[in-house]
Amino acid sequence: MANIITITNQKGGVGKTTTCVNLAASLAATHKRVLMIDLDPQGNATMGSGIDKHQLACSVYELLTDQAGVADAIMTDTRCGYHLIGANGDLTAAEVELLQLPRREFRLKMALQPILDEYDYILIDNPPSLNLLTVNALSASAGVIIPMQCEYYALEGISALVGTINKINQRLNPALRIEGILRTMFDPRMSLTKDVSSHLIEYFGDRVYRTVIPRNVRLAEAPSHGLPALQYDKNSRGAQAYLALAGELIRRTERQQAAAAATEQETD
Repeated sequence: MANIITITNQKGGVGKTTTCVNLAASLAATHKRVLMIDLDPQGNATMGSGIDKHQLACSVYELLTDQAGVADAIMTDTRCGYHLIGANGDLTAAEVELLQLPRREFRLKMALQPILDEYDYILIDNPPSLNLLTVNALSASAGVIIPMQCEYYALEGISALVGTINKINQRLNPALRIEGILRTMFDPRMSLTKDVSSHLIEYFGDRVYRTVIPRNVRLAEAPSHGLPALQYDKNSRGAQAYLALAGELIRRTERQQAAAAATEQETD
């Protein structure tokens, strides 16, 4: 059964798409079966995977609006090691159309049901806003990874996002949890970075990933080549950081699965 994880933050420019693309590639490099879903009308995760968003025969838009099944929307021939459901500007129309459809908050969850056993991880990239697309992602997911920079305004933003996640948990998806907080564009030389990082660990404890993503030129360059950093320059600090993050995520997943299995045995 796939572990579905939404990567989101209502604040833009914090590394959501970079994290989604590079974590997907890193998980695939460890021989995990990975599907990445681009749920942002900008289609940056699609382009960053080497797929021309303007040439999509079938995108997440068709999937959400019942014009295609999930098998038709999945691209398996990417050069990044993971499968992809792409997005482009058509997705903007989906926000309006979804308002008229039944179970509008659960369209993505329902669409993914047939392929849950085919993947170990499904990662969802989101727009930098809380709209019906993001609600669909949160309703379909078990966990949320929140990428954030260690700066003052990020602390305010994460408080609002945690509130949103709690509301989704209470009203739409009781299984939803914060999988982890990821510190991105990390510069340990800055005192503010260290201060904010300490506040995060104090508040969120072990939900803050030990892995930090540094500022790295190779990470910034890779999308223009349509590649994750791992394929662009596997020895770069950015690529190695996302490999470490993948390892940390896998270990957490295994612990959670073991705990769930133990609880089930006790119940039986």
